[in-house]
This record gives sequence, C-alpha cells and structure tokens, in this order.
Amino acid sequence: MVSTLLGLIDIIFTLYSVAIIARSFLPFLRVDPYHPAVQFLIRITEPFLAPIRRTIPIIQGLDFSPMVALLILWLIQMVIERLLQLFLYVG
Repeated sequence: MVSTLLGLIDIIFTLYSVAIIARSFLPFLRVDPYHPAVQFLIRITEPFLAPIRRTIPIIQGLDFSPMVALLILWLIQMVIERLLQLFLYVG
C-alpha cells in the first residue's frame, strides 16, 4: 500500500513538473496561445507560477519562475514522501 501511494504521488508530481517545463517552452515554440492544449497548460500551471513570478522579477527577458517552481515542487514532493514513509512505516 505504501509503495502504491508513493508511486501515485510520484506520478502526480512528475506530470505537474512536465506541465511546468512544457509551459516554459511555449514562448520559444510560437504556438497558438488560444489552442486548447496551450490554454490547459496555462490554466493548470498559472496558480503555482504567478505568486513566484510576483516575487522574482523577469531579468533581461528571462522568466526564472519555472525553475524556482520546479525546485519548490520537488522539495514539497520529498517532504510529503518522507512524512508518508515515517507515518506509514512506523504507525
């Protein structure tokens, strides 16, 4: 059960990380911003990226918020996995 739960958490965080990475490449790919897939990526990543973007300014046209978001996301994933392992293995 623990390994299944950890696997599910890993899949969720991996998919969200891929969404953030894909979103960061959109300006370089010059895709239609009104395409449903692009709109979906923006809708699911903007709530996480917007607060980071407000605190970290765009420097010389480069947006570092996706990098910071990935670091935060991976840190959250590690904490959740460690806590689950601690509580489910001990309890």
